[in-house]
Amino acid sequence: MFINNSMAEHLASIHGTEKDRINCPFFFKIGACRHGDKCSRLHNRPSSSQTILLVNFYKNPALSAPIGKDGLPELKDPYTVQYKFEV
Repeated sequence: MFINNSMAEHLASIHGTEKDRINCPFFFKIGACRHGDKCSRLHNRPSSSQTILLVNFYKNPALSAPIGKDGLPELKDPYTVQYKFEV
């Protein structure tokens, strides 16, 4: 099948935009999509990338905080937390 030059240019101009009904524009731009595997569009994952993903590089303070009697994280004094952060 032969695709003329103007059709190829049109497809190239809409790739990764909202007008592209095949490829997911969110996944194309940031590498993530809120719909995940349920997304109706394609998520093209590159075979190689210059970006390195470091899983669990930063600790979530809410997950590392001690748990209180009610099952929720214990509240900390914001001034103490700020002081420890700056020191």
